[in-house]
Amino acid sequence: MVKYNGIKIVSKVEVKDKNTLAIVYTPGVAASCLKIKENPECSYDYTNRENSVAVISFDYDKSLERAIFLKSTLGIDAYPFEISSQDKVKIKLVVDNIEPSFGAIDLSLIENNVKDIDFNVSIPVLKGKTNDLKEFFLCVSKRLFMFDYNQLTGTTNEKSLQLRKMAGGVVEIELTEDKQQKPVGIVSDGSAVLGLGDIKGLAGLPVMEGKAVLFQELGDVSAMPLCLKTQIPDEIIEIVLLLQNSFSGINLEDIKAPRCFEVENKLIEKAEIPIFHDDQHGTAVVVLAALLNALHLAGKKIEDVKIVFSGAGAAAIAVCKLILAVGAKNIIMFDIDGAIYKGREQNNFAHEEIAKYTNLNCFKGNLKEGIKNADVFIGLSAPNLLSEEMVKSMNNKPIIFGLANPTPEIMPDEAKKYGAFITASGRSDFPNQINNSLVFPGLFNGVLKNNIKKITNEIKLNCAFALASMVKEEELSVDYILPDALDRQVPLTISNNVI
Repeated sequence: MVKYNGIKIVSKVEVKDKNTLAIVYTPGVAASCLKIKENPECSYDYTNRENSVAVISFDYDKSLERAIFLKSTLGIDAYPFEISSQDKVKIKLVVDNIEPSFGAIDLSLIENNVKDIDFNVSIPVLKGKTNDLKEFFLCVSKRLFMFDYNQLTGTTNEKSLQLRKMAGGVVEIELTEDKQQKPVGIVSDGSAVLGLGDIKGLAGLPVMEGKAVLFQELGDVSAMPLCLKTQIPDEIIEIVLLLQNSFSGINLEDIKAPRCFEVENKLIEKAEIPIFHDDQHGTAVVVLAALLNALHLAGKKIEDVKIVFSGAGAAAIAVCKLILAVGAKNIIMFDIDGAIYKGREQNNFAHEEIAKYTNLNCFKGNLKEGIKNADVFIGLSAPNLLSEEMVKSMNNKPIIFGLANPTPEIMPDEAKKYGAFITASGRSDFPNQINNSLVFPGLFNGVLKNNIKKITNEIKLNCAFALASMVKEEELSVDYILPDALDRQVPLTISNNVI
């Protein structure tokens, strides 16, 4: 008889091309998010939440043993957690706030510590023994055997909804004979989800499941979606620190600025596992790689060009910092209040910091004025902000990265019509897709394989240079500045370049 000793989080479906990527992840995943935002009960239809149980104890191995039992006997996708404190207030903080990811919570291993705690959740919480676990948890396991994407019909969004409803989300637990490495935790408060904004943790769960699929499919990394109810930075930080022994690393996701900076910085300082905010640094690595190749084609040097940003949130500031690190000197960032400059009244602390290194001439106009004679436009903001007039006011051979998702600042074909030399977007239906999946699966694979505890700027730069170099000189063209998001050589190359 097989003896199971470990678990891993795996995909219920295969991501085999850009069309299936669009259904499993972006842009199709947004449809499920919006359904759940409108009606929270839909989370049981469009994610694996209905069959997900969090098993919490003070010892990871005991939680793992219990999770294996629940999966092997009842088919329940049970996720093991170790909480590092027996303080009842802290236990309540964790249980109350991990609710969005689970259909039930199993505290039977610590029943003496929790029997008198009144948890603020609407899902079953097992505090002791029960005669019928299956009935208590009310779990329903859905699986797809020999699934064929051709049976899906309609638009990408409609296909995405059909897939998730048929499969009950896109991830599940798989038992293993070997004890696996602990999963990466994909932690989100749902405050800045894709192009959907602050839809909260529960509605963001389909995105985190999609992210877990890419971790496994591309990087062979087991990753656990963990959407939180709280959006208070100190509480997010404390929850992660209390649960850190449950994970091999943390991938922060879809937490809005400037909150994300505080959460990331404090976790890097206090946690004993690697911390990576993909929205910031994954984006930065891919954009830098694309920009290096685009500038090479345009015959321009990064230290000589004028670069304009639309947007000054987490991703934009991280991209800006990485570009500065390789020699960019003339950058102006714009947000809804216009150009960012030192001492501007509307600045938050992150704006004030980046203003020390950008817009050194203290330009105070708007984007339309500031983009004149720019060589590069990088948009991480909102749809349809860039006009024909603005594109035509740029320097010769303008490079335009419109990365707002799912609708960019200007559609790539329109930008080309107005004179853009090279365009890139976050979309899979145009050339030059800027996709974070080019980075995070391979990066975490390499970080975990090499037991790296801190993801440094040097690691990010190494990954960017490696990614850019994957497009050979003879292949490089205006429509091919980055390798394909599903090229299986990409995560291998990234993994090998984290050191």
